[in-house]
Amino acid sequence: MIYLDNAATSFPKAPGVGEAMAAFIQRDAANPGRAGYRMAVAAERMVDDVRLKLTRLFNGAGHERMVLTHNGTDALNMAIKGVVGACGGQGLVPHVVTTVLEHNSVNRPLQALADAGRIALTRVDCDDSGRVDPEDIAAALTSETKLVVLTHASNVTGVIQDAAAVGALCRKRGVLFLLDAAQTAGVVGVDIEAMQIDLLAFPGHKGLLGPTGTGGLYVGERCPGSGEATTAGRFAPFREGGTGGDSAASVQPLGYPHYLEAGTPNTVGLAGLQVAVDVVQSKPLAKVLAHEQRLCATLVEWVESCVGCRLLGSADPTSRVGTVSFGVEGLEASDVALILDDSFDIAVRAGLHCAPYTHRRFGTFPSGAVRVSVGALTTADEIGRLIEALGEIVG
Repeated sequence: MIYLDNAATSFPKAPGVGEAMAAFIQRDAANPGRAGYRMAVAAERMVDDVRLKLTRLFNGAGHERMVLTHNGTDALNMAIKGVVGACGGQGLVPHVVTTVLEHNSVNRPLQALADAGRIALTRVDCDDSGRVDPEDIAAALTSETKLVVLTHASNVTGVIQDAAAVGALCRKRGVLFLLDAAQTAGVVGVDIEAMQIDLLAFPGHKGLLGPTGTGGLYVGERCPGSGEATTAGRFAPFREGGTGGDSAASVQPLGYPHYLEAGTPNTVGLAGLQVAVDVVQSKPLAKVLAHEQRLCATLVEWVESCVGCRLLGSADPTSRVGTVSFGVEGLEASDVALILDDSFDIAVRAGLHCAPYTHRRFGTFPSGAVRVSVGALTTADEIGRLIEALGEIVG
C-alpha cells in the first residue's frame, strides 16, 4: 500500500521504534517512579531521557516542565483547561482567542467552556490562502484575554502560520500563547524561547515518527501560579492521582512534571518515542521539510492544472507542510478516497478532518475534501503513482 495519511499518524514509524518497544516490554516494563528496584529505576531513567530529548528538540528552559501526555488532544485539553481553571474566581469571564483553522482538539473544549459560560470565545478568520494575519489576532485581544490558541499548521491546508509573530504580540500584551504543533513537531523547527511560546502541545506519533499514545505539553514559567509555593490561582491539573512519590499528600504534588502527570504513563510507547526522537534529530529538520514540500509541489501543480479540481489554501508549496487538500467537481471526496483504496491501493483521507470551521471557511462543508499528507519516508515515485491514479479517476 502507498500510505498518504501522515497528517493522521505517520507510517512507517522511525527505524528501531518497534524493536525498542518490544525490548522494553520484555526487559524493563516496570512502573517508573513507583519503587526503588532496578527495573523501576531503569523505566524512570528512560522516561526522563525522553523528557530531556523533547525539551532540547524544542529549546525549552527546563526538562521538568515537559509533561508527557497520551497524545496531542490530551496535551491541548490539559493546557486549555489548566489556564481557564487558573482564572477561576477572579470575577470576570476570561476571554480566549483562536482561529477558524483549528482541529476539534481545540474547537470542542473551547466551545464547551464557552457554552458553559466559563469563557468568552473569539475565532479569527484566515485569508483565501489559509494564512492568519497576526494583526487580526492582535485586534481581537481585549483586556480580559487570557489565552491565544493557534495551530502552527492546519491539518487541512497544511499552511504554516507565523507563530513567532503571534508569540511576540501575546508576550507584549501579557497574554498566554498556546501553540498546537500537531502537524509541525518533527518537521518544522519549533523554538519555545525564540517564538515566545508559553504552552506547546504536540503528539509523538506524527512528524516525530513515534508510536500512538504518546505526546507532550511544555508548560512555560509564565503560566498562572507556576511557582511551587501555593495552589491559589495555579495552573489547574487536568487529572489527579498517583505519581509514585509523595503518596501521603492529600492533593497533587506541586512540582512539575508530576503535578500534571497522574497515573501510569505509556512506558512502552515512550520507549519507542525515545528512539524516534533520536532518528528525527539525526538529520536537519529543514531537509525533512524541503523533502515534503518538493513532493507537495508536484501534487499541487497537478491539482492546479486539473480541470474541475480545486486546491484548498496556498498554491505555494514552500508555505506548507506535507499536506494537500482538494476537491474534485462532480465527485464526493469520500468516493475518490474509496476508489484510490480499492482500485489503486493508495490510502488518503477524505471528509472534514476534524476541522469543520476550516471546511466552512473554504466552502467544502459538509462533504469535505480529499487530503493527501506525505511524510519523511514518502517517495517521489509514490506521488507519481497517486497522480496517475487521480488522472484515471478524474478522466
